[in-house]
Amino acid sequence: MNSLESVPAVRRIDTDRQDLFAFDVVGEVSAADAENLFGLLEAAYALHSRIDVLVRLIDLDGVDWTDVSAETLEQGKANALEHIGRCATVGEPNWIPQVEGFFTASLPVELRHFKVEDEASAWDWLGARPVGSP
Repeated sequence: MNSLESVPAVRRIDTDRQDLFAFDVVGEVSAADAENLFGLLEAAYALHSRIDVLVRLIDLDGVDWTDVSAETLEQGKANALEHIGRCATVGEPNWIPQVEGFFTASLPVELRHFKVEDEASAWDWLGARPVGSP
C-alpha cells in the first residue's frame, strides 16, 4: 500500500453551524470509509437530534458497499430518516435519485443537488459556511 491509498476518502469539513455535518467524498470510497462515515454521523446524531448534511463530491470513482453489513446499512437508513432534515450534494454524480430509491417511503428529508459551480448556493440553502477554508 502506498501513502495515497491510506488517505481516507471521506473527510470532514468544519462549518460555522454546529448542527451541520459537512464532508468531502474523494476518489473511491472503500467499505472502511463507508463504515467511518456512519460512525461520524452517529456521533453527530448523539450531539444533535436533528442535523443537516452537505456532501461535496470530488472526483468520485465509486463506492464499495460489498463489505458493509446489511445491518449497518439498515441502521444508517433508519438514523438518517430520524435525524437528517436537509441534505445537499455538490458535484457529480447526482446521488439524489439513488438516495431517494434507497428508501421505500416518501422522505422526510429535503434533498437537493448542486453543480460544482453552484456550491455557494448549497451553503446558502443550508444557512452555513465552511470555516478554515482557503
